[in-house]
Amino acid sequence: MLKLNKKRTCLIGFAFFGILLLWQVYDSWCPTLLTEIIKNRMGAQNELEIQWLVGIIMACDNLAALILLPIFGSLSDRTKTPIGKRMPYILVGTFVSAIAFPFIPLFFHLNKIGAMIAMMAIVLLFMMMYRNPAVALMPDITPKPLRAKANGIINIMGYLGGAFATVLGMVFVLSNYIKGEHTLLTIEMPFVIASLLMVISALVLFFTIKENKVAEEIKNEMEEGERMAAIADPVDDDKPMSKANKIMLLAILGAEFLWFMSDNALGTYINNYVIYALGAASSKTSNLVIFGGLASVVGFATAGYLADKVGRKWTISFGLGLTLIGLFLMCFVRASVNTYVDKAGTTYNVFPSLLMVVWIIKGYGMALVHNCSFPMVVELCSSKNIGKFTGYYYASSMSAQTVTPVLLGLILKANGAWSVLPKYAAILTCLALVVFTACVKNIKANKVANAKGLEALGDDD
Repeated sequence: MLKLNKKRTCLIGFAFFGILLLWQVYDSWCPTLLTEIIKNRMGAQNELEIQWLVGIIMACDNLAALILLPIFGSLSDRTKTPIGKRMPYILVGTFVSAIAFPFIPLFFHLNKIGAMIAMMAIVLLFMMMYRNPAVALMPDITPKPLRAKANGIINIMGYLGGAFATVLGMVFVLSNYIKGEHTLLTIEMPFVIASLLMVISALVLFFTIKENKVAEEIKNEMEEGERMAAIADPVDDDKPMSKANKIMLLAILGAEFLWFMSDNALGTYINNYVIYALGAASSKTSNLVIFGGLASVVGFATAGYLADKVGRKWTISFGLGLTLIGLFLMCFVRASVNTYVDKAGTTYNVFPSLLMVVWIIKGYGMALVHNCSFPMVVELCSSKNIGKFTGYYYASSMSAQTVTPVLLGLILKANGAWSVLPKYAAILTCLALVVFTACVKNIKANKVANAKGLEALGDDD
């Protein structure tokens, strides 16, 4: 009987901790920093006029990632070193990203837009070197039927990183800096702290997970996992991918593209939405992330139970449906007519509680989606191609993140109102739900149950 080594999975989760920590700081601050520096350079009167340009800059980095992710995935599949095939990429990507990351706010403060964008590109480039191998490490040493359970643990670890980054955002309030009420320290410290913690998380991973040793120890378990996989046809490295498995892969990736189009649009523009559309303090975005993150943790902890009962397909479909309900509610969010004055004497609109409800619903729903979708993709390959298929998964998500900031930026410019954001996200989520439900088969893993409830955080072997 296969059993998940939860201690080892938690340690692998430190890689995801570092990833989400950096991304949360990056996504929360960079679009607004770009908005301010471009608006000042161009003399724009309205931030909506230049969101398309912000979107292009954000998307250019993702376009490079779209090309590099599959390359680093395939390279790491074929790499052999004394410290493993993934670890060299993780270490190099971590340290270079950590060095470059704090220079982004520094160059913003110095009003050097070219240097700021160059630092953003370097961070994205080396995080792609880090990300694919780091994510592939889990399925490398986890049998297929246990990967939904392991993915729940790893995502919880990642959201702890995101939550920590959110706390930094609450301490160092970006909207106050924009109004000239704080110094460089306000925007620099979140980036510096994120870099330090990312390095520490990578070192913890390096000193506790010995790739080659673990792979040899669990060789028999991995072979047993192949026989229990939840796929239409068995995987054979010496034969072409079966038609049924290929259709399944394309359907998952297509739906994933659509839900990442939606989710990334919200992630990229929510801080600007809160500041410019709602007139609220940027620290309130941190509250969204905290409560949405708590809902996500509950989702990751319960996703295995739902997948065990109804299968991964219907778990993902249920998550997309919940997210769609949340986005429908977001269409009715309006800026409050009530205001308050903070300790610094700055006047803000009261944050609408409905948006908090939306983020909790969306957090839980998308946790179900993310928890089960990645295991479904790597279920369709053998252990020799995990990096390659991880590249497929991230190529789909990154291509969505390349398109959506530019597309939504142009729509915002043409429409002239932030109210288009939830409508845009809702339409894409609805399309993802239709594609996924109609085209993906529901196949359960044989014999081995997924994690139930909070068993995802259970005892070690």
